[in-house]
Amino acid sequence: MLDLGLDKLAMIGVVALIVIGPERLPKVARTAGHLLGKARRYVADVKAEVNRSMELDELNKMKSQFQEAAAEVSGSLNEVQTTFNETWASGESAEPSWSPAPYKPPRKNWRIRRSNTPVWFKQRNGVRRHVQSGAARVARHRPRR
Repeated sequence: MLDLGLDKLAMIGVVALIVIGPERLPKVARTAGHLLGKARRYVADVKAEVNRSMELDELNKMKSQFQEAAAEVSGSLNEVQTTFNETWASGESAEPSWSPAPYKPPRKNWRIRRSNTPVWFKQRNGVRRHVQSGAARVARHRPRR
């Protein structure tokens, strides 16, 4: 922005002190600070507006490119559609030479057991065979008198 060195700032301060006087110098400095802040905010707003307009231009360019691409895709889809219609009208069948096997639902019957586990194996490994309440389970392991 402004290229002011330390010696130039000191010279401006001395001149301001002589011209304005020590009584009014703080008020004038405060006013100058407020004006400098307003100027900075104004410059920042202008920069933001310029950036927004540049982004808007870029978005408009992207929108036009996207619309052109969509038009090309729709044109190619129309070509594919006409080719398909011509093929269909000429009588060529598009059926496959093989036929898939008919659907057969899986045999699931949860009532029928698939394998039998011996009772002695279940007893040794602690597999639960019956529904049992928590109190009954605790009573099973309670020491007997």
